[in-house]
Amino acid sequence: FFFDAHLIQPMWSIHMAQLLTIAFATGASAFQISHKAIGIRATHSASSIHMAESISFDQTILDRYLNLPTPGQIQAEYLWIDADGDVRSKCRTIDAAKASLEDLPNWNYDGSSTGQAPGDDSEVIIKPRAIFKDPFRGGDNILVLTDTFTPAGAPLPTNSRVSADSIFSTTVDQEPWFGLEQEYTLFNMDKVTPLGWPIGGYPGPQGPYYCSAGADRAYGRTISDAHYKACLYAGIAISGTNAEVMPGQWEFQVGPCVGIDAADQMMVGRYILQRVCEDFGVYCTFDPKPMEGDWNGAGCHTNFSTEKMRKTGGYMEIERAIRRLGAKHQEHIDAYGEGNERRLTGAHETASITDFSYGVANRGCSVRIPRSTEADGCGYLEDRRPSSNCDPYIVTAMIMKTCTDEKGPEADISAKNIATA
Repeated sequence: FFFDAHLIQPMWSIHMAQLLTIAFATGASAFQISHKAIGIRATHSASSIHMAESISFDQTILDRYLNLPTPGQIQAEYLWIDADGDVRSKCRTIDAAKASLEDLPNWNYDGSSTGQAPGDDSEVIIKPRAIFKDPFRGGDNILVLTDTFTPAGAPLPTNSRVSADSIFSTTVDQEPWFGLEQEYTLFNMDKVTPLGWPIGGYPGPQGPYYCSAGADRAYGRTISDAHYKACLYAGIAISGTNAEVMPGQWEFQVGPCVGIDAADQMMVGRYILQRVCEDFGVYCTFDPKPMEGDWNGAGCHTNFSTEKMRKTGGYMEIERAIRRLGAKHQEHIDAYGEGNERRLTGAHETASITDFSYGVANRGCSVRIPRSTEADGCGYLEDRRPSSNCDPYIVTAMIMKTCTDEKGPEADISAKNIATA
C-alpha cells in the first residue's frame, strides 16, 4: 500500500516516513518498529531520547566513492571534547602539503549546539594539538585532536587539557609514564540489553566471561578486534585488549605514554571506539556501573611512574607517592568521574569510595602495587579509583601533581598485603 507521509502532522511526518521505510525493508508493520522513534519526547528516559534504529548500507557502494583519488588534497577530521566529555568531530579539506601540526589552521564550531556557548555568541575556536592517521578513510587522511577556546583566546571551562598541559610542561624532567586501562560496555541499540544478554533477562553469573573464548560467553570480540587494529593504524599506543568480568564488557589499554600524550591518545581511542561501534550498529557506554546488581562496574585504572620510581630503590618513592594520594583521597574521588559511587562499593574488585587503602597485588584496594614491582624494588603503581567515564586530562594531571609534591601531606597508612609463600 502507499502512505503519504506529508498528510501527517509535520512533527510526525519525518519519523513516520522513516518507520515506513524500515518496515518495507524488513517486512514488519511500521507500528511494530519501536514507538520510541516516533518522538513523544516528554515521557522518554535519557536513553530513549538518544534512541536510534540500525540502518545498514552496502559497503561496496560506499567504497566506490571512498576510493576516488584526490591528488594534493586530504580530509582532516577535527576532533574536540564537548560539555559532556564526549568527542565530537567535523571534517574539512586540507592541502596535503599543510597536513602538519605547525601548518594546520585553527577552526570553529557552534558551541551553542554542544552546551559550551550561548546562542548569541556561539563560536568556539578549536586549535590542533595532535595528529593521527584516519583509520576510517585511510590514505593520507588524518584525525586532528584539538582543544577549545573562546574567540578572545581563553580556554573554555570544559577544556581541561590546558591546565593538565601546564602541569606536565613543568615536570618533563621527571619523565611521567602513564598506562590507562579503559573499560567499556556494549549494548544493543535499545540501550537496555547488554550485548549477548537475553532480552528482558540475565545471563549466567560472572565467572566464565573474563578473557573468555566461545560464542556462549565472549560477546563483542569483533568490535574489540576492529577497534584494536584501527588504533594501531591511527598511531595510538594501544598495548592490549581483553574481555572483562561482566559479559558484554571489554577493556583496551593505552600506554605507556609520557605526560599529556596519555590523555590525548585515550580521547582519540574513545572516539575511534565509538566510530567502530557506529559501523557495527552497537551502542557503547562508559557508564561506571551500567548494570545494577551482582555485576562488575567499569573503570579506567591508571598506572603511573616517574623516573625515580622506575630506578633501583624506587619502591620507597612509590609508597611515598601512595601515601600522598591517601592524604588527598576525597579530592581525587571528587574528580575521578560521575557516578563512581555506584561502582566503588568495596565489592566487585573495588575499594569502598569512603576509604583509602593500598596493597601488593590487591585488587580490592584503592591503589595496587604490582607483584613484579615489589619483587624488583621499583616499577609503578596502579590507581584503581578512576571511573570509566573519567576525564583523563584531570586524572593524569592530578596523579602527577599529588604524587610528586615533595611538600605534600602523607596519610598514615600501611599496605594491606597478603603473605605469599
